[in-house]
Amino acid sequence: MKGLRNVPRILKINKVRGYQVSCLFNNGESRLIDFKAFFNRKKLRKDHPARILLNDITEFRKIEIIENTIGWKNVGRILKDMEGNDQFYYFDLDPIVLYEFSHPDESRTLKIGQLIKKERKRAGLTQEELAKRSGTSKHYISRLENNKSDIELLTLKKIIEAGLGRDLKIQIQ
Repeated sequence: MKGLRNVPRILKINKVRGYQVSCLFNNGESRLIDFKAFFNRKKLRKDHPARILLNDITEFRKIEIIENTIGWKNVGRILKDMEGNDQFYYFDLDPIVLYEFSHPDESRTLKIGQLIKKERKRAGLTQEELAKRSGTSKHYISRLENNKSDIELLTLKKIIEAGLGRDLKIQIQ
């Protein structure tokens, strides 16, 4: 992770299934976090807020986005503030730790490379022929088809329309 621009932040909770949570990070990637495994990787003290979440799925399901990370406002600790007054601090987790502990959510992965490969083969083209028609390189087409490279929308348009002779339509559901 280089610089502050690349610090992981959670933008959206896609789905909660049991203790597994799919999140959309600021790099556009959806990642899956298994919180049962996450919380159980360390010995938690008896009063740790995660114990409540592990023992009560109803409390766990109150998960929410709090300042670009995941947290629970229903669970936390009461600590003294600077003046000695009791203050409730909700339980949240560092998004960097969550990103590093998670893995890509394959059910939400864009499969553009596979679509390009399928359509290229259907058109009877080699990677080199598709690259030449679309103004890219064989190496780039190969990287796309193997999900080793991201693609810009205008480049996708060139590959689909000029390279494959098809129309590109984008649909939001």
